[in-house]
Amino acid sequence: MPLRDSILERDHLGAFCKHTHVFRAGAGSGPLRELTFGLKDIFDVSGHRTGFGSPDWFATHGEASSTATAAAMLLEAGATIAGKTHTEEMAFSLTGENAHYGTPLNPAAPQRVPGGSSSGSAAAVAGRLVDFAIGSDTGGSVRAPASFCGVYGIRPTHGRISLDGVCPLAPIFDTVGWFARDAALLARVGDVLLGGTPSSPGRVWLATDAFDLALPGAADALAPAVARVTALLGDAEPVTVSNAGLPAWFDVFRVLQYDDIWTTHRSWITRERPTFGPQVGPRFDAVAQVQPHEVAVMRERRTEITARLDGLLADNAVMLLPTVPDIAPLLKLPPADTVAFRERALALLCIAGLGGLPQVTLPFGTLNGCPIGVSLIAACGNDEMLLDIAVRLGAVQDAGLRSADT
Repeated sequence: MPLRDSILERDHLGAFCKHTHVFRAGAGSGPLRELTFGLKDIFDVSGHRTGFGSPDWFATHGEASSTATAAAMLLEAGATIAGKTHTEEMAFSLTGENAHYGTPLNPAAPQRVPGGSSSGSAAAVAGRLVDFAIGSDTGGSVRAPASFCGVYGIRPTHGRISLDGVCPLAPIFDTVGWFARDAALLARVGDVLLGGTPSSPGRVWLATDAFDLALPGAADALAPAVARVTALLGDAEPVTVSNAGLPAWFDVFRVLQYDDIWTTHRSWITRERPTFGPQVGPRFDAVAQVQPHEVAVMRERRTEITARLDGLLADNAVMLLPTVPDIAPLLKLPPADTVAFRERALALLCIAGLGGLPQVTLPFGTLNGCPIGVSLIAACGNDEMLLDIAVRLGAVQDAGLRSADT
């Protein structure tokens, strides 16, 4: 069993929180016995304060009286919390560059961002500090850092896993997600948190408009990954996911997310007047400006989008697409460049969010020596099917690596 403070002593990546460190031993038995995990610092642990990536939040909230349901399930399954992992402020970023606590190192691309907002969790797994890590995914906060750091990650069906004891960003899109270095462990964690059985996959869609959003070189870098998926599941049929254009879908997501964030945090923000960093502050200013008539229109559009996605993914169909449009951005980019990348990435990432769909990202691509992920999306409730596909694809990849070594 790891020592109480050993993770802070071994953390050469800046992935773990010193200001709200938590160690909690898992049960003596269970399917995850003797495994360690990092827990994003938006999840409550009884007797400890939750930081939410914000010194002002940390200062204005007391100790949690109970442990978040998802974390408690993992502890009961035998896994040990090694520590709390860093998050971007209020879990509201894709880069992971926290102005108050710093930026965890991306072990796969040290000159580039680790991705956010589950930055510490992704870095801790990629850097082999823990066996797996828990994050959250609202707009892409597991999927993007998993792609940037070269690990497996999953956003489950919205509502499948309890958010009790988790600091909310936008509850209409918030999910509990997780990272692992191998697909088999990703699925083992899913067995605990989901508890279902996989279906057999049906047809495969190749999301051509999603691949069109990939930056030069990225789509080519993912071609071997696409071939690996289709070799297992069968030929992929091209499809245009959004006839209106995926950037238009992002507009729907943005308005609804911003409205939900303001509804959730307006009282605290107006009362405490927190100091936000230069990336997150302007975003919260924009959150407060969303108008009710915009929200009403976008709710109607979301209903249409959901119906479109439900139709495409009926009968256990699977959609294949890039996780993000490119490798991780360089550290400390000018704000305009960061915004441009974020909006392009969210035009891809918003698909699963708008549909409440499960999405698994697979670390099968490389571009300029940096990882880039390919993703599979399925219908609501088909999380276990995606995890099973990931395990089968991971076994193929591992066999190929062993053959290359010999």
